[in-house]
Amino acid sequence: MSSLQRVNPRVRGMRGSPQAALQSLAARITQEISQGAQKSFTEVIDVESGDPHGAGMKSISFVRQVLAVCLCPQLLKDKSLPLDVRLRAQSLLESCDGGSVGAYTPSSGLHRVRQSIAEFITRRDAGAPSYAKDIYISAGSQMAMMVLVKMMASGQGETPAGVLTPAPCPPKLPMLLDDAGLTLVPYRLTEERGWAVELDELHRALEAARGRCEPRAIYLSNPGIPTGHMQDRKSIEEVIRFAAAEKLVLLADEVYQDSVYGAGSEFVSYKRVLFEMDKHLSDTVELVSFHSLSSGCMGECGLRAGFMEAVNMDAGVMHYVDTLMCFDISAPVTGQLALDLMVNPPKPGDASYDTYTQEILLTRATLSQNAQRAWHFLNALPGMSCQPAMGGIFLYPSLRLPAAITEQAEALGVEPDALYCQRLLQEEGVIVGAGCQHGDAAAAAADRRHLRLCVLVPPDTLAEALTRLGSFHLRLADACSPPNRKWDAQTRAQILNGDKVCTTARNQV
Repeated sequence: MSSLQRVNPRVRGMRGSPQAALQSLAARITQEISQGAQKSFTEVIDVESGDPHGAGMKSISFVRQVLAVCLCPQLLKDKSLPLDVRLRAQSLLESCDGGSVGAYTPSSGLHRVRQSIAEFITRRDAGAPSYAKDIYISAGSQMAMMVLVKMMASGQGETPAGVLTPAPCPPKLPMLLDDAGLTLVPYRLTEERGWAVELDELHRALEAARGRCEPRAIYLSNPGIPTGHMQDRKSIEEVIRFAAAEKLVLLADEVYQDSVYGAGSEFVSYKRVLFEMDKHLSDTVELVSFHSLSSGCMGECGLRAGFMEAVNMDAGVMHYVDTLMCFDISAPVTGQLALDLMVNPPKPGDASYDTYTQEILLTRATLSQNAQRAWHFLNALPGMSCQPAMGGIFLYPSLRLPAAITEQAEALGVEPDALYCQRLLQEEGVIVGAGCQHGDAAAAAADRRHLRLCVLVPPDTLAEALTRLGSFHLRLADACSPPNRKWDAQTRAQILNGDKVCTTARNQV
């Protein structure tokens, strides 16, 4: 038997993602540029990965200053640092064994940080009680999700367990569920209604799953990933009643809760809505919610820390969560401490309060303005339409591709939107995400393609990325259009400036 044959069949069945292929191609192009290759661009721009700091966004000073002192305790005596920075660092170090970030922590996280998270949730949810014992810190929210779904998987020979999952969904979720042995049960979000969660569609998906799996949970992201949609209180209540009636565990991914900017939009957590409903629901519906240091205004992807809160879960079940968490030993300690800073930031009167507030407001303003700018631009491009995002850091425009691209993709054995992204990278040096990686097979079958664009990047970076994207898109459309339907210079300039253009021009692709 060869070494390859000894690899777990489930692992051998995994396919490389378009995202990974694009990142590999981008690395190769960057190396070619460094070696003197002549291209129409001097650097690759990544507006796909959702890594704000990697894209050039600045970190929050208070977070980095406190972590610096925790890593180098001799800085506790450095009076050039704000007093509240040094006091917080001293307090956090006292919660670590040996007074050092180099020590292990309990597998579920430092009690001090779990308590801070519980107090944050109670404040956020208008007094709904939260307890440190129900908080579990992990190396990112995805790791916590992985632990939870592994426990839901059926045993050998049993009907496979399933999870209702939105289409589109976060790109790594299908792989995560498959790795745990769970069946993905897709329910479609309604694009023309701002990617709304529809109750009728949930019932349809559930009925379609009967016989091939046993649905045990429903996953939702709010704000939506990658769509940026927001659920209002009524929608959340409908989903909670649906979960209660069907005895499903609610998995609420709320990692972008601090990144809400749509007019009239407000983040309301699933837990708050649940606790404000009838007692027979608030006491019985099983809910697990997730948050992360990587997402939104903090954007600290490299520190690797997130948490989940379990509500109404059986104590016996949570015992096994503890057991599984032990395999990872603990989340990185610096990430845990940064979580404490995220949920318990400087208060009015603290030396760092003004700077912290200004930096957070600047990040949110950049996100909001970028989202609006990109939305206008994408909707001006022929063959594209984009629902306005209300929160999160992505836009998810719909793309109607020329038949020539679809035929070329079929010949190459790739998805048409993945080919579009590959050519955009090769010709203009811009990385955007392909919608095919978001588990929306129904949209692809109906020839509705999508792109994913991260807008939490510096404004100049976004402006350059949009210009390059627009140039590529118009060039592609020209190449696939008959001579009598080419654009003149004025119309092309209007499109690249984000101006509204006539319906004929927009529908040309």
